[in-house]
Amino acid sequence: MKIRIKYEKSGVLRFIGHLDVMRLFQKAIRRAKLDVAYSKGFSPHQIISFAAPMPLGMTSEGEYFDGDFNSITTTEDMMERLNTTLPEGIKVHDIVLLDENAKNSMSVVSASDYYIYTNEEATDDNIATLADNIEEFIKQDSIMILKKSKSKEEMSDIKPLIIDIKKKDNGIYMLLVSGSKGNLKPDLVIASLCEFCGLEYDRYNYRIHRIETYMGEEKLLSLSCAGRRF
Repeated sequence: MKIRIKYEKSGVLRFIGHLDVMRLFQKAIRRAKLDVAYSKGFSPHQIISFAAPMPLGMTSEGEYFDGDFNSITTTEDMMERLNTTLPEGIKVHDIVLLDENAKNSMSVVSASDYYIYTNEEATDDNIATLADNIEEFIKQDSIMILKKSKSKEEMSDIKPLIIDIKKKDNGIYMLLVSGSKGNLKPDLVIASLCEFCGLEYDRYNYRIHRIETYMGEEKLLSLSCAGRRF
């Protein structure tokens, strides 16, 4: 049976990397005595896969991973058993049962939305200035940035990957394309917006929080909509 687990990552645990989060959940599943399926072969491992790895330093309430299980109890029971074993800063919010032919979470991700606000330890608070310039920023015919990889550097237009961006409360909301068809990181948008406003970009001045991870194209749905509670 395939299930999809939604969780949050917050507090000081925003500073642990993706591999550590994977190991944390592997141990939590064992301690919770959940009947997870293991791969065959010389070195069996739990059959779990994560949707969209989150960059170090970012918090989120919309993270997902899928797992194959030999048997399940109920959504509430499995959530409670997992949360009892998890440290502060990681909490499971939902578990749904997927159809047998459901695609894994990593392959269906199409977008993510974020809330960006001022880091409490920031040396400069430019969020208000950035927010006031969003309308002019997005009116540009193109938004070019320099993308660097191990082998090359090239200019890329990120405007088609920005689905929505606007001022919200004391910060900035943005909905960006994610997944295999394109993947725009929110810090690149903030850096470009700073450049547009004539401000120096310091990533440590901003906190980035992922609100939700979505699937679909014409209509965006949270990844948990692919299944049902049990």
